[in-house]
Amino acid sequence: MFGLPLSRPRRTTALTAAIGLTAAFAALWTSLGPAQSAHAAALPAPDHVVVVVFENHAYNQVIGSSSAPYINSLATGGANLTQSFGVTHPSQPNYMQLFSGSHQGVTDDSCYTPGFSSAPNLASELLAAGKTWGSYNETLPSQGSTTCSSGKYARKHNPWFAFSNVPTSTAKTMAQFPTDYTTLPKVSFVVPNLCSDMHDCSVGTGDTWLKTNLKAYADWAKTHNSLLVVTFDEDNRLAGNKIPTVLYGQPVTPGSSSATTYNHYDMLRTLEGLAGLTAHAGNAATAHDITGIWAS
Repeated sequence: MFGLPLSRPRRTTALTAAIGLTAAFAALWTSLGPAQSAHAAALPAPDHVVVVVFENHAYNQVIGSSSAPYINSLATGGANLTQSFGVTHPSQPNYMQLFSGSHQGVTDDSCYTPGFSSAPNLASELLAAGKTWGSYNETLPSQGSTTCSSGKYARKHNPWFAFSNVPTSTAKTMAQFPTDYTTLPKVSFVVPNLCSDMHDCSVGTGDTWLKTNLKAYADWAKTHNSLLVVTFDEDNRLAGNKIPTVLYGQPVTPGSSSATTYNHYDMLRTLEGLAGLTAHAGNAATAHDITGIWAS
């Protein structure tokens, strides 16, 4: 009923095969499991991440400047990346690289056809994983508007409109930024207009705008497992593209800094990891997580 016992040679062959299969699975786990676990262990898991992108200023124009007291207070109470860099010039390619790990063929600031690319990006990855995404765009004429420009609004600073796999409805106005921060998406970008982002107006103007619009969130993030990232697209073309980048919130060790060299691809990879994503868009796949600043 149960079959005849295996002969010694057949038992030996079966045992050898079983050992080989076990070794193969062990090797597969060694090659995949620890690498994924190490990546997850290196980064915290904040409930919300808000990224604010400013314009065209070098690190030493902002960090340590009396014109930017609020940003410097975030650096003091959070983490300051002292070797953070844009990837290229001018503005628009940098936004694409920060959002999707590639400039997607966009090498200038001209107005492209909306939804021309279906390449993976931070938003499409979040949505595919069942997580939430949104952007808040100052002076955007209306939610989802794909206009190239309107007053002080410039679409060249809003890369999500380039992608057919990102619903335009996720692009909201700054007036729609919630006061109940628990309703924020898992990851969101906030893009000031051409004055508030320091492009047309002063560092002091941008610093005041940040304090007025994001201080309440930053204070909340400090006690609600959330994160504020303040960075720039590029420098003033006079500092090797070295830009200010500050991270602030409960997951960050207060007063920490990192002299490791990072760029937009590293930031994208880190944002993906903070959101618990295993996919990495474009050049983020070969970039590095930001480390050395996270609270234990």
